[in-house]
Amino acid sequence: MLNKYARAFFTRVLTPFASFLLRHNVSPDTVTLIGTLGVVVAALVFFPIGWFLTGTLVITAFIFSDLVDGNMARQLGRSTKWGAFLDSTLDRVADAAIFGALAIWFAGDGDNLRMSILAIVCLGSGQVVSYCKARAESLGLACDVSGLIERAERLVISLVATGLDGLGVPYIQEAALWFIAVGSVITVFQRMIAVHRSASAIDNALPGGDKA
Repeated sequence: MLNKYARAFFTRVLTPFASFLLRHNVSPDTVTLIGTLGVVVAALVFFPIGWFLTGTLVITAFIFSDLVDGNMARQLGRSTKWGAFLDSTLDRVADAAIFGALAIWFAGDGDNLRMSILAIVCLGSGQVVSYCKARAESLGLACDVSGLIERAERLVISLVATGLDGLGVPYIQEAALWFIAVGSVITVFQRMIAVHRSASAIDNALPGGDKA
């Protein structure tokens, strides 16, 4: 949902910066790698020690690289399969670092087993949401449903709530993690249903398929 509206806005805002990088011979893949490294380092350094506001601000700055690299590729007039693979793979790495770091904090000094489990559920279910679509498409099946919670929603909700928690707002982070966990599980089922329909339509169209 957020992908549809936010990307268009930030693409316009970040286009001059993307053009600047291209003029200085910086490649989209380099931006992808640096952005992911920044997110991973910031998450694993700041979140496990409870520096939620600082970590959120640093991570947010690096996350914009996900929009910049795509903008650069479009300006160059080439979007390579390698670039798409690299971007998608490193997105999973960044997500794992964010939710994994939160789980580390709550399992340790945060002293909240429930929140640690929630963060792990958010991590796992988020990965499965992405895997459902990727695996379906690799099999030639349609997975054309966005679902309740995609990556953009997971990141925005978790980072805003984490930052507000760092400012002392009570209960906001737990509410956010519950919403992400439940929403991601729902999204997995939404995508599984869509893929099942696609697979059934193909199977029924085969000779001898069940036409009933």
